[in-house]
Amino acid sequence: MTANAGHRIAAVTACVSGVAHTYMAAERLEKLCSQEKWSVRIETQGALGIECELTDEDIRQAEVVLLITDIELSGMERFEQCRYVKCGINAFLRDPQKVMSAARKMLSAPQHTHLILD
Repeated sequence: MTANAGHRIAAVTACVSGVAHTYMAAERLEKLCSQEKWSVRIETQGALGIECELTDEDIRQAEVVLLITDIELSGMERFEQCRYVKCGINAFLRDPQKVMSAARKMLSAPQHTHLILD
């Protein structure tokens, strides 16, 4: 899933069952990034495994990574050197603007900055 222009964002969405909420969050994030004129690459982790897996290049080019998950992500070590915002999938679906606001702030944060939202 991708959208074009502006800042570059990478994201991973994953929920406990790995079905509906994973894809709902990815779809919502894609729309929000489109409104912001941001380019986004979204990996989903769920019942079907990893789909649209982020490449090393996707992660390296991302100005901010959004980890929207209620489970432990496969390959979490890929993001240790990145700026990232991590939040639960239900929190994102209830208040996506909170996450987008945090992402905006992270654009100017030092590399390796990690923000975990409740």
